[in-house]
Amino acid sequence: QVQLVESGGGLVQPGGSLTLSCAASGFTFSIYTMTWYRQAPGKERELVATITSTGGGTTYADSVKGRFTISRDNARNTMYLQMNSLKPEDTAVYYCNARRGVSYWGKGTLVTVSA
Repeated sequence: QVQLVESGGGLVQPGGSLTLSCAASGFTFSIYTMTWYRQAPGKERELVATITSTGGGTTYADSVKGRFTISRDNARNTMYLQMNSLKPEDTAVYYCNARRGVSYWGKGTLVTVSA
Protein backbone atom coordinates (compact mmCIF):
# COMPACT_ATOMS: atom_id res chain seq x y z
CA GLN A 1 0.00 0.00 0.00
CA VAL A 2 1.09 3.58 -0.58
CA GLN A 3 2.92 5.20 2.30
CA LEU A 4 4.59 8.57 2.76
CA VAL A 5 6.26 8.95 6.14
CA GLU A 6 7.72 12.28 7.22
CA SER A 7 10.38 12.53 9.90
CA GLY A 8 12.91 14.98 11.29
CA GLY A 9 10.63 17.56 12.84
CA GLY A 10 11.14 18.95 16.32
CA LEU A 11 11.85 22.02 18.38
CA VAL A 12 14.58 24.36 17.17
CA GLN A 13 15.67 27.86 18.13
CA PRO A 14 15.34 30.77 15.71
CA GLY A 15 18.27 30.77 13.33
CA GLY A 16 18.71 27.03 13.64
CA SER A 17 18.47 24.25 11.09
CA LEU A 18 16.52 21.05 10.56
CA THR A 19 16.36 18.45 7.81
CA LEU A 20 13.07 16.76 7.09
CA SER A 21 12.78 13.43 5.29
CA CYS A 22 9.88 11.81 3.47
CA ALA A 23 10.19 8.06 2.93
CA ALA A 24 7.97 6.68 0.18
CA SER A 25 6.77 3.16 -0.52
CA GLY A 26 4.06 1.37 -2.45
CA PHE A 27 4.40 3.35 -5.69
CA THR A 28 7.03 4.21 -8.29
CA PHE A 29 8.60 7.14 -6.47
CA SER A 30 10.96 8.10 -9.29
CA ILE A 31 8.19 9.18 -11.68
CA TYR A 32 6.28 11.37 -9.26
CA THR A 33 6.59 15.09 -8.68
CA MET A 34 7.19 15.61 -4.98
CA THR A 35 6.19 18.59 -2.89
CA TRP A 36 6.54 19.80 0.68
CA TYR A 37 3.55 21.65 2.12
CA ARG A 38 3.06 23.14 5.56
CA GLN A 39 0.14 24.20 7.69
CA ALA A 40 0.56 26.61 10.56
CA PRO A 41 -1.98 26.79 13.39
CA GLY A 42 -5.11 28.56 12.24
CA LYS A 43 -3.88 28.90 8.66
CA GLU A 44 -4.45 27.14 5.37
CA ARG A 45 -2.01 24.59 4.01
CA GLU A 46 0.60 26.23 1.77
CA LEU A 47 3.12 24.97 -0.74
CA VAL A 48 6.73 25.19 0.45
CA ALA A 49 8.79 23.59 -2.31
CA THR A 50 8.41 21.26 -5.28
CA ILE A 51 10.88 19.00 -7.08
CA THR A 52 10.40 17.27 -10.41
CA SER A 53 10.63 13.50 -10.81
CA THR A 54 14.28 13.56 -11.89
CA GLY A 55 15.25 16.27 -9.44
CA GLY A 56 16.20 18.57 -12.28
CA GLY A 57 13.70 21.28 -11.43
CA THR A 58 12.76 22.91 -8.15
CA THR A 59 10.47 25.73 -7.09
CA TYR A 60 10.08 27.48 -3.76
CA ALA A 61 7.63 29.71 -1.98
CA ASP A 62 8.99 33.24 -1.73
CA SER A 63 8.95 32.97 2.06
CA VAL A 64 11.56 30.18 2.07
CA LYS A 65 13.74 31.03 -0.95
CA GLY A 66 17.39 31.13 -0.04
CA ARG A 67 16.79 29.33 3.27
CA PHE A 68 15.26 25.96 2.34
CA THR A 69 16.53 23.35 -0.13
CA ILE A 70 14.43 20.50 -1.49
CA SER A 71 16.12 17.36 -2.81
CA ARG A 72 15.39 13.73 -3.52
CA ASP A 73 17.18 10.39 -3.77
CA ASN A 74 15.28 8.17 -6.16
CA ALA A 75 17.47 5.19 -5.30
CA ARG A 76 16.34 5.48 -1.67
CA ASN A 77 12.73 6.55 -2.45
CA THR A 78 13.22 9.55 -0.18
CA MET A 79 12.72 13.29 -0.41
CA TYR A 80 14.37 15.85 1.84
CA LEU A 81 13.91 19.43 2.97
CA GLN A 82 16.96 21.16 4.37
CA MET A 83 15.78 24.15 6.40
CA ASN A 84 18.25 26.81 7.50
CA SER A 85 17.88 30.17 9.24
CA LEU A 86 14.57 29.06 10.69
CA LYS A 87 12.12 31.69 11.87
CA PRO A 88 9.20 31.46 14.30
CA GLU A 89 6.85 31.87 11.34
CA ASP A 90 8.18 28.58 9.92
CA THR A 91 6.39 26.79 12.77
CA ALA A 92 3.94 24.37 11.17
CA VAL A 93 3.14 20.77 10.43
CA TYR A 94 5.10 19.83 7.31
CA TYR A 95 3.57 17.36 4.86
CA CYS A 96 4.98 15.59 1.86
CA ASN A 97 2.93 15.04 -1.26
CA ALA A 98 3.45 12.83 -4.29
CA ARG A 99 1.61 13.75 -7.48
CA ARG A 100 1.21 12.23 -10.92
CA GLY A 101 -2.44 12.52 -11.76
CA VAL A 102 -3.28 10.94 -8.43
CA SER A 103 -2.05 12.56 -5.22
CA TYR A 104 -0.73 10.94 -2.08
CA TRP A 105 -0.13 12.59 1.31
CA GLY A 106 1.84 11.83 4.42
CA LYS A 107 0.57 12.47 7.94
CA GLY A 108 3.02 15.27 8.65
CA THR A 109 5.80 16.16 11.05
CA LEU A 110 5.69 19.11 13.43
CA VAL A 111 8.36 21.80 13.28
CA THR A 112 8.39 24.33 16.11
CA VAL A 113 10.72 27.31 15.96
CA SER A 114 10.89 29.00 19.33
CA ALA A 115 13.36 30.37 21.82
